[in-house]
Amino acid sequence: METVSAVSRTGPVPAKVASILPEQQEGFVTPQQPTIEEERLSRKQRLAAAYRIFGRFRFDMGGAGHITARDPEWPDHFWVNPFGVHFTKIRVSDLMLVNHRGDIVQPPRQVRPWLNRAAFAIHSRLHLARPDVIAAAHSHSLYGKAFSSLGTLLEPISQDAAAFYENHVLFDDFTGVVYDTSEGDRIAAALGDKPAAILMNHGLLTVGESVEAAIWRYLSMENACQTQLLAQSAGTIRPMLPEVARHTRSQIGDECTAYCCFQPYWEWITAEEPDLFD
Repeated sequence: METVSAVSRTGPVPAKVASILPEQQEGFVTPQQPTIEEERLSRKQRLAAAYRIFGRFRFDMGGAGHITARDPEWPDHFWVNPFGVHFTKIRVSDLMLVNHRGDIVQPPRQVRPWLNRAAFAIHSRLHLARPDVIAAAHSHSLYGKAFSSLGTLLEPISQDAAAFYENHVLFDDFTGVVYDTSEGDRIAAALGDKPAAILMNHGLLTVGESVEAAIWRYLSMENACQTQLLAQSAGTIRPMLPEVARHTRSQIGDECTAYCCFQPYWEWITAEEPDLFD
């Protein structure tokens, strides 16, 4: 696939994303900036945009929820939001760099450098267990939270939901607010090599090889939860046949599709809220 690399607010995006063909999916490698410094800035920009998008979608229940992006130079460090700043106010300069011991290596420029203990307990262990994961997203979004109480996986009742067929897990060992890294370890173990999890009585968790992929998966999974809840309230659902669901997943459940599907949200939020780049 052709790519465009630019040191700008747009960053590297596929040159042709109007249609995602199988050959593009197969050989897809997440575009990278030419230097570590530029790649770091690109990830931070998309992370700040991700928080703004979560804020717009009302995935902002109190102090709950967190998105992280692994640093391109120090793989045992990740960027995260400071606790207590509303998602709709997060800027690039508000992000802080944290290592896997919980030390704030680079504080935010202006706001108070408070680290969300649950964010550290979950994300530090995910990043440790999954070297392939660049970003992870978790929130207490309404439909994901409601669906998580059912103690079941998503059914392939729509094309979008089929992306998660046999491609997500249920973590059914909720023991309270995640303040201990041992629970982060259990979540990471349950996730295995999958890109998404339903945390029972808690919410949703998605990961990706880019910030873009992790965020699109979260948006899509929340929508799939809402769709199934609505369908079940109306009657008996009729899932796809397994072979159809697997085929559909092979078409839209990959990193390339997730990366590309994020791009319209990036264009939208950066056009309307350019202060996130500050």
